[in-house]
Amino acid sequence: MQLCIFEDDRYRNLEPFSFYRPTFELVCGKNTLREKILLSYPGIKYSLLCRAYLAPLLEAQNPGIEVNNISDDDCLFINGNILASKDLSVIIPLKSSRELIYQNGDNLIALHLSGKNLLELKKHLDIPISKSLFTGLPVEKVDVKSVQYIWDLIYQNSNELNSDIELYSSSKKEKILGKVYEGAHYIEKENILIEEGAQIKPGVVLDASEGPIFIDKNAVIFPNAVIEGPAYIGEGSLVKSCATIYKNVSIGKICKVGGEVEGSIFFPYTNKQHSGYLGHSCLGSWVNIGADTNCSDLKNNYSNIKVNLYGEEVNTGLQFLGLIIGDHSKTAINTMFNTGTFVGFSCNIFGEGFPDKIIPSFAWGGSSGILTYNVEKSINTARIVMARRQKKMSDAEENVFRYIFTSTQKDRIKKGLTY
Repeated sequence: MQLCIFEDDRYRNLEPFSFYRPTFELVCGKNTLREKILLSYPGIKYSLLCRAYLAPLLEAQNPGIEVNNISDDDCLFINGNILASKDLSVIIPLKSSRELIYQNGDNLIALHLSGKNLLELKKHLDIPISKSLFTGLPVEKVDVKSVQYIWDLIYQNSNELNSDIELYSSSKKEKILGKVYEGAHYIEKENILIEEGAQIKPGVVLDASEGPIFIDKNAVIFPNAVIEGPAYIGEGSLVKSCATIYKNVSIGKICKVGGEVEGSIFFPYTNKQHSGYLGHSCLGSWVNIGADTNCSDLKNNYSNIKVNLYGEEVNTGLQFLGLIIGDHSKTAINTMFNTGTFVGFSCNIFGEGFPDKIIPSFAWGGSSGILTYNVEKSINTARIVMARRQKKMSDAEENVFRYIFTSTQKDRIKKGLTY
């Protein structure tokens, strides 16, 4: 029996982050969606299914794991966009005596496949799976949440932080392992985890009265910073002096964060070092936010925030939604963003005033207009940025850059650009 984590055919709803990674590598809480699934099936042999252009990069990042290949003749497929609870393996057992589709409403959650259905699927492993391929199979309804849009990551982050940290801390005999300097302050110390190598400098306030706080290995919290739980500060990340990290914030590894942040997710290797407010936002990897960049996350009339996805207006049903900014994108100093702004992959945003609320990938400019960001210059900049973190861009990563540039050309043309 093999476990397989896959992408479904609604991956476009999770752009711009799904440009650069499969949907199961998205982050919510402390962990990626894939990590949550695997915690429920410890030690299981598993494989990963993703879009064809991402496969070489995913293989390089996961040596020894099968990508777009299934070697068993009986397989449990789990949708990589679900928010797996610790009892997922009870809700969806690894073994089944029959082929079966698991759904929550209309959302595909999982499939048990064998025989001819599995053989047929093996012919198409490099394209997202659709439940329409298996209309003849019986359906079982399950209460399992999934991520349908990017803002679901933001608004499920509080629950996921609580559950991820609780699961991790349940096996910890000692919770404070890092160095805490005299003059640092705890509120509800029993809800705080500080891993080995982490440093909590004088004047820091860790307030876990409304949720747990997890400071991971070698993270440094600079003097006079304030962190409210639930919050996760990733391995090797820096929270700068006088930063205010309000509740429901996840910061990935090797990030630098300052200013005021609330209800937001930072993917690894992203910097927002300086003053400025980000609320109810999500930032991809290798993003750099210039000093005094601010976003609005609440409309002046307090109405629900609507976004335009591929020409269709979608009412998020949310009162708070800030900035969604894709991997390798950057903002200049004093950049301003309106509520519910989406910035694509590898953009450079600058200038006075508010830029458009939908900015296509490889855009260069701001409110006064945008140009196409030349892909060669974009790749060269990314190499320099990655080298600053002792990372070298691989051929697989460069190929992904080029693929994204080509595949998003139509989005730039809709904005009046020539290529």
